[in-house]
Amino acid sequence: MQTLRASKCGLSTTQLPSSILDVIDSLNKAGYEAYIVGGGVRDLMLGLTPKDFDAVTNATPSQIKEVFGRRCRIIGRRFELAHVYSGRELIEVATFRAPPKKAVTSAAGMILRDNNWGTIEQDFARRDFSINAMYYQPRKGIVLDFCNAVDDIKTKTLRLLGDPQLRFEEDPVRMLRTLRFAAKLNFNIAPEILEVFSAELTMLLRDVSPHRLYDESQKLFTMGHLQRVMPMLIEFGIWKQLFAEIPPQISDFIERAASNTDQRIQIGKTINPAFFYAVLLWKPFLERCEFYAAKGMVAAEARAQAGLDVLKRQATRTIIPRFAETFIREVWEMQTRLLNPKPQQIEALSGHARFRAGFDFMLLREKSGDETTQGMGTWWETYQNMSLDERERAIGQYNRQRNKSRRKTASVEEPAETQSSARIEPLVKESESRSRRSRSKPNNTGFEARKVASIESQTASGDIHADHPILKRKRVQRDLKKVVFGPTQ
Repeated sequence: MQTLRASKCGLSTTQLPSSILDVIDSLNKAGYEAYIVGGGVRDLMLGLTPKDFDAVTNATPSQIKEVFGRRCRIIGRRFELAHVYSGRELIEVATFRAPPKKAVTSAAGMILRDNNWGTIEQDFARRDFSINAMYYQPRKGIVLDFCNAVDDIKTKTLRLLGDPQLRFEEDPVRMLRTLRFAAKLNFNIAPEILEVFSAELTMLLRDVSPHRLYDESQKLFTMGHLQRVMPMLIEFGIWKQLFAEIPPQISDFIERAASNTDQRIQIGKTINPAFFYAVLLWKPFLERCEFYAAKGMVAAEARAQAGLDVLKRQATRTIIPRFAETFIREVWEMQTRLLNPKPQQIEALSGHARFRAGFDFMLLREKSGDETTQGMGTWWETYQNMSLDERERAIGQYNRQRNKSRRKTASVEEPAETQSSARIEPLVKESESRSRRSRSKPNNTGFEARKVASIESQTASGDIHADHPILKRKRVQRDLKKVVFGPTQ
């Protein structure tokens, strides 16, 4: 072990938020040792901005609870931790771990229970990566380095503490963490890790809870280097263990979505990790829709059932929470609504809660070469930047184009009917047939002509003789002066 001065490692209390200092000071005041450990120390030494800070102490979870009272909550069963709230910040506080007195492991060697307390030296031996095993005491201004982790940071090497095979068997999620740290920090993976990192070893991830794997997948999506880590997931065989029906290849659509996600994170915009799941599962969703459509199912029902099937299948690997599943299915449904909206619904559709996510999804599809969007992604993009008057004109133009395309579709079908009627001789002569328009409106001239023609035909056939009353009937001119107009008695 070597004790380093914090200032020589580029560390200072001015870099730390008040929340972590409050936790360290409260534990020290109660008579316990307390250090900042893990990714927070590593990122500060690399010149990065830490996402959060974790603390470690020789106080047990129950003793931590006594120090912080209602601000503390004990969580975890396999690995008991304390969550301490300092203002709006949450600090995770762990107790020094010791090797288990009696190994409680699964058949594959995964540790099932790990709640044995020990010393700081024992705790260091239990940690996974060397770069995460530096203990920083801000008030004393020292850093405890047990494994020359400073050298690994300088050489940008990702190295496991102990035998890599054994460490992966203890916790298979460390394989995911290896790829995540390598992509995030742009570190080289140590050769001894590469020797044991095989497709057979990744099968151990099947023993991990799907809930935990979902949490780990979210960390991959939100770390800001998704575009870099995806090829690594395929190369090391982890892709097949995380995604059930998604082929291990990166399409242009997935590539663009990953790049867009990383860009949003880098400029400080918020993202919804479920959006990338919607992108990954889009192709299986379409295939399932075609399957139900071939069975004659209505399009809306086919989409609903296809969404349920795909998400249920994915739940065998990573269980997506219910609220995230709802988000994914709404984004998929918005694709149909945005593709051919009714003119009177365009304004309301642009204010829909899922419009932005659905529009981003459609625009990414369009830019990746998906012609089924029919250019509506660009149309919606332009529409959002218009004034109210311009939007009204755009909707009117859209309505005219929509009607024009409908008429064109109808005209394409009409020649076939004309050709068939030309080939087949009509049952009724053209002079005797009437159009729908003439039938709908009464025509006195036509009625009189038909009546005369009917009488003449009956006379010629001998049904009406010359002395028939209808032939002797004469029209009588009425004197309208004697007619009284008004209500009848």
